Amino acid sequence: MKRLLPLLACAAFGIARVAQGAAAAPAAESSVDAALAAAKREQRPLLLDFQAQWCYSCYYMATHVLSGAKWQPLKQRVHLTEVDADSPDGAAWMKKLAIKALPSYVVLKADGSELGRIVAEQPPEKFYAALKKILAGHDAIDALMEKAKSGAPADIAAVLASLEARDELQAGLDWYGTLPEAQRKLADNDAQVTLWRDRLRMEAAAKGHENSACVSAAQHVLARDIGCDRYYVMEQLLTCSEKMADAQRKAILAKQQAPLEALLDKQVLIAAPQCADQRTAVFAAAELAKALGDKAAESAVLDRAIAFVRKQLGDNYAQDRNLADNLRVYLVRAGRDAELDALMPKLMAAYPDDYVYAYRYGRTLLERNQPAEALKYLDQAAAKTFGVNRLIVAQLRVKALLALKRRGDAEKVAADALAANGPWFPEEAEKLKKLLES
Repeated sequence: MKRLLPLLACAAFGIARVAQGAAAAPAAESSVDAALAAAKREQRPLLLDFQAQWCYSCYYMATHVLSGAKWQPLKQRVHLTEVDADSPDGAAWMKKLAIKALPSYVVLKADGSELGRIVAEQPPEKFYAALKKILAGHDAIDALMEKAKSGAPADIAAVLASLEARDELQAGLDWYGTLPEAQRKLADNDAQVTLWRDRLRMEAAAKGHENSACVSAAQHVLARDIGCDRYYVMEQLLTCSEKMADAQRKAILAKQQAPLEALLDKQVLIAAPQCADQRTAVFAAAELAKALGDKAAESAVLDRAIAFVRKQLGDNYAQDRNLADNLRVYLVRAGRDAELDALMPKLMAAYPDDYVYAYRYGRTLLERNQPAEALKYLDQAAAKTFGVNRLIVAQLRVKALLALKRRGDAEKVAADALAANGPWFPEEAEKLKKLLES
């Protein structure tokens, strides 16, 4: 799912599973540096798969895309390394490569220079085509830019798309402005070029809090047939339009309801979906209905999504973690607490080897002001945490213990987590310390 990265939110972080003390995740590679050295020895490019235990989109990719007979030939062409963004090594490389969303797939040469990247979950055919293009040397940004100087509009569109994936928004717009006037005039009449130019404008305006420009660019993008990207752009439009006058905002948003519903009907909530990210599509539709004041439509899309997932899963929550986690968040979003309470123990049983569902349920119970019950699950989660999630779970345990008037135990939890953490993740460490200052 192509979103900015909230820690332990509904999106995702990585799995190179670098060992982090007693509760570390299993190590597939000791570090990205070690993987680069191995790729150099093997004379193969390095494919970094940035993911996390709490990343529902990552589980979709692992089970539906990076698996099976069609994946194997591509896998043999690269040195594949899973990178856990919750680990110090993963977090450092996320920063170094400016990874803005999970899952992300970055292909590096053995010297560490980037060949290209793919951001967010994709259906197999789209992901394979993009990876083949990168491995053929067609997505190295410098080469793309050089070719586009005298190339066709398709080459220009490829440059803009690559810079958008790298979050180099203003750089893309600035580069486009440097093209010769005649070439730029030709490109201005090309549908793919103008689509990516407007997406760069939209995202740059959003980042700069230029809401009017963001809304205008988003409307230009949404006027086209952009397929599964519609719900990502819709999310941006909803955010950028929040401060508009209510009547004006509703007039703009109302035009988007029918196209988004059609996308759900034809490409998302179907047995063989064409769009990989079901969750964002459903949430975008629910948020759009909420913004329009249409409570019936908001409830209807969530109820429909819940029924769809339940039909797909039956009682076997272990068969598809992506869908199982979608069910969880749909129930949360719909406020169906009794059903959520029944589901969470089943998810913990289906996925017993990580901390995620014990953590999530403990957090939910703490938010409901049930610290004693929450602590049971948070303690269970803590035994399996590592990296930054060790600190985040510790924060919740401390909150629960303080609510129960157990300051001594809270201080011990914080001290143990900080000692295990060492110098890493200073912002989360500071949050943990501050909880004990009151």
